[in-house]
Amino acid sequence: MLADAGAITITDKALEKVYNLMSEANISAPDYFLRVGVKGGGCSGLSYELDFDNESKPGDMEFGSDQLKIVCDMKSFLYLCGTELDFSDGLNGKGFNFINPNAARTCGCGESFAI
Repeated sequence: MLADAGAITITDKALEKVYNLMSEANISAPDYFLRVGVKGGGCSGLSYELDFDNESKPGDMEFGSDQLKIVCDMKSFLYLCGTELDFSDGLNGKGFNFINPNAARTCGCGESFAI
């Protein structure tokens, strides 16, 4: 299912890092895609999940382009609608960042959030 409204997007810097990680793992698009999600836990109540997958599930939402597909289950999409995935390699922290307009608060490490 392709969706446009409230799409989950990825910055060029994050996309470059995803490609590097896929290369290191000897996997490639379109056989594999980036799965994003949310699970209970973390200091703010909900934690982000990010992984590579090659099997779609019923009800998955699909975003991205022909170069890289981003997939999210419907339950997680309710929390991630409109989120942008970014990557930082600066001195103040290195890693993927979820810029989530739905998060009412986030923890200091940026890995969990609350609605």
